Amino acid sequence: MAVTRERAWQTLTRYTKSEALLRHALAVEAGVRAYARKLGGDEELWAATALLHDFDYEIHPTLDRHPQDGAPILREEGYPEELVEAVLSHAQHLGLPRDTPLEKALFACDELSGFIHACGRVRPDGLETLEPKSVKKKLKQPSFAAGVNRDDVYQGAEELGVDLDEHIRFVIEAMRPISAELGLPTAATPA
Repeated sequence: MAVTRERAWQTLTRYTKSEALLRHALAVEAGVRAYARKLGGDEELWAATALLHDFDYEIHPTLDRHPQDGAPILREEGYPEELVEAVLSHAQHLGLPRDTPLEKALFACDELSGFIHACGRVRPDGLETLEPKSVKKKLKQPSFAAGVNRDDVYQGAEELGVDLDEHIRFVIEAMRPISAELGLPTAATPA
């Protein structure tokens, strides 16, 4: 069965009802899809992987279950092993190597996109004028978006082999077109 964004979205929304988790999936998808274009990856596969990386979080919300208990579900639904392995490798606590560009991009975009989303939520124009400098300043404030693992943000850029500023800029630019879907203010819809 072909891996498509539409099929991944159906799987995601069957297991995930939280608006925040759905928005997180969309944000990660934007960054990972952009990296697929940049790195010559399969856009549909990469987008589907990003959408599904936390699909089981509502049913397995603890590290002893997520995402490892979700992997058999993805396999039963016929998703390719490349997607399943990438989903598993995004979880630091599993200690799996990230060997493929897809695995590296997913890990690099996961925490960062959540952090960028948080930055956009506190700005009157959302992501419209957000710059890496502002994101890095917020990263130094432990109380801001406290659930985001800063070490993962830095490690993700390093594993992907990109400068942190470039990585932040790239993900912001990937997320901008879907600002409205992410519930962020846009030039057309001020806060």
